[in-house]
Amino acid sequence: MSENVSRKASTDPADKLDRLYAFIANEETRVCDDIEEEACRHVPGNFFRQLASLTLTKTGDALVNAKTVLAWLLGTLGAPVGFVALLVPIRESGSMLPQLFIAGPIRAFARRKWVWVTGSILQALAIFGMAATALLLEGVAAGVALIGALILFSLARGLSSIASKDVLGKTVPKRRRGRLNGLASTVAGLATITLGAVLLTRLDQETSPVFFAGILLAAALLWLLASSIYGTIREHPLKSARSGGTLSEAGSSLKLLVTDAPLRKFVIARALLLCSALSAPYYVLLAQRTEGVTTALLGGFILAGGLASSLSASVWGWMADRSSRLVMAAGGVITATTGLTVFLVDRIAPDAAAVAWFFAAAYFFLNIAHSGVRLGRKTFLVDLAGGDKRTQYVAVSNSAIGLILLIIGVAGALIPSPSPAWNVLGLSLAGLLGAILSQRLPEVTAKKADSSDD
Repeated sequence: MSENVSRKASTDPADKLDRLYAFIANEETRVCDDIEEEACRHVPGNFFRQLASLTLTKTGDALVNAKTVLAWLLGTLGAPVGFVALLVPIRESGSMLPQLFIAGPIRAFARRKWVWVTGSILQALAIFGMAATALLLEGVAAGVALIGALILFSLARGLSSIASKDVLGKTVPKRRRGRLNGLASTVAGLATITLGAVLLTRLDQETSPVFFAGILLAAALLWLLASSIYGTIREHPLKSARSGGTLSEAGSSLKLLVTDAPLRKFVIARALLLCSALSAPYYVLLAQRTEGVTTALLGGFILAGGLASSLSASVWGWMADRSSRLVMAAGGVITATTGLTVFLVDRIAPDAAAVAWFFAAAYFFLNIAHSGVRLGRKTFLVDLAGGDKRTQYVAVSNSAIGLILLIIGVAGALIPSPSPAWNVLGLSLAGLLGAILSQRLPEVTAKKADSSDD
């Protein structure tokens, strides 16, 4: 490993790629922390290849949103409501739970980018299956087919999730990783805005299965294009690449939650900060109780999410390169503040809560917070572990969170609540505690940025 390996950001003044990277990274000389010295000269190209790939897949995520697009599709196809209830748990947990068992085989690959490419292609195939479902099936058959395709999509996403953080840690230095994810989220947020605008133009039109099939086909093509770009990353092989027995590797990894205090504290904080994602459906339910709910309101929610991501992701990314734990904490505070405001307005000023757009505005701030939580915890986890250990950390963390998500989902279904506002209150308090714990995490980025950042 090489710490603070300095090279000229561009030996050729005409090299626009190097100069653009130097501008984004705010550095005059190449600074390579926590990556191999031989990987330093490929940083600009690898940075932009990953930026392009992540932007494409994040845009695809906006087109295959389980909370909006897929839920609407099942409703259009006449599938039972029970299938709609399965969408979010499968979408989130399916990609996380198996990671503990697939991390061992993945570690046998000296170059992990091909794992990401494989996962991306499988996700595209799953989305093609969803598009076929939209065109060919209805009712229960459509529900079964779509859930099956979503399971494949989610499992394939798990492959890419493990590999992406490992490749990022090998090819992009510290204090540059957060801004990469932030830029990708900002650009992809524009696609969400576009989708919301399209829905707003279809106020008096029935959304047909053909319309959804077109959206899904476009998303599948985005994943295929992303895989072709990601495959060109210059990733140097790990000399220590090895495989492990699936069960023995899983058991050994689980012990990290007991023996590795920083990882354990991170997982606990991350679990509490799930509030930023879990609160969203309750904001929608509260809005649906108001009078005059139309397709325009759904478009408003989608626009709010896209605007929040576009406006905040890059800022969060730059901040995460300074201190990822503080970004996590800030996201938790904003989640808690927004949720407490929603609860108080709903309880004390019901007339104000009766304005449907109030919840769309609150959803905007919730998504700003969620963007910060996501970028902060991704950057923190990549920076926390180095080398081959990173794959194990990602697998343990994601598998633990996947299990917690399932438990929360089952508990939420079994425990009745007098109002969605009380769910928001509970999650807001969890977010406040998560912010406190995040602030107490160890600082894994440099306490003081290098001089090129000044």
